[in-house]
Amino acid sequence: MPRLAAMAGVLLLIAITAWWIGDNAPRPTVLVRLPDLSPEATKGQALFQQHCSPCHGPKAGGTDQGPPLVHPVYHPNHHADGAFALAITQGVTAHHWPFGDMPPVAGVTLAQVPMLAAFVRELQKANGIY
Repeated sequence: MPRLAAMAGVLLLIAITAWWIGDNAPRPTVLVRLPDLSPEATKGQALFQQHCSPCHGPKAGGTDQGPPLVHPVYHPNHHADGAFALAITQGVTAHHWPFGDMPPVAGVTLAQVPMLAAFVRELQKANGIY
């Protein structure tokens, strides 16, 4: 019986350690090269700075609050531009990253989404994701 209690204690310690490491693991960020932007993407950059950069970083490279959008996960074949519209207007349930759910973004209209998408897509292309 003492052997069983010791094994249970070790398993509990492993579970607590795994939870703590998972919850406190460094969040992924990427270095992003900022290219010359089109006029639409330049407008999107201004919107991004205002509404998105606190979580996704000034160049969409991620922070400890939100994932990098310049990442293969957000390749246009996996997350089309419509995914940006849904995430911005409706929020999104966390499924790729351990940051938690993304709430809808207040103050961004559907008419502004293509500018935001242009900014992110031009960043992605300049950084090898296209």
